[in-house]
Amino acid sequence: MPATVTSPVLRTAPAAPAEAAAHFRALLRFHADVADVAEALAAGGDPGFVLLDSRSTPSWEQGHIPGAVHLPTALVPERAAGLLDRSVPVVTYCWGPGCNGATRAALALAELGYQVKEMLGGFEYWVREGFAYDTADGPRHPAADPLTAPAAAACGC
Repeated sequence: MPATVTSPVLRTAPAAPAEAAAHFRALLRFHADVADVAEALAAGGDPGFVLLDSRSTPSWEQGHIPGAVHLPTALVPERAAGLLDRSVPVVTYCWGPGCNGATRAALALAELGYQVKEMLGGFEYWVREGFAYDTADGPRHPAADPLTAPAAAACGC
């Protein structure tokens, strides 16, 4: 008889349902989705948070989300109090999944007493999902990448 083959996925057993629920609930407290941020900003009025671009000035000029506040990560400790209200949650973003600038900015803000989330995917996924952005040369509105954005108006998540 052949030996039982264990799936590489199940070599480490899944967490118990209650433990998994606590973990995923916690993740949602720390992260925001690009599409959810876009929907909140497009609704008009106060979205209930400030969107913060934590990249450098040349990166900001290359492209940024309309309405975002620009505050490079390294300047958060000295400039946050002058730009942000501690009673308003902050959602940080940087370049994309390969950059942890938004994570470092979120950490610095949390240490200063701000409620903060990080936008998953960063500016890269904002653009890849086809949302408009501003540049030093004016606004841009790219076509959505069909591998990252649904063909329908919403993904149904």
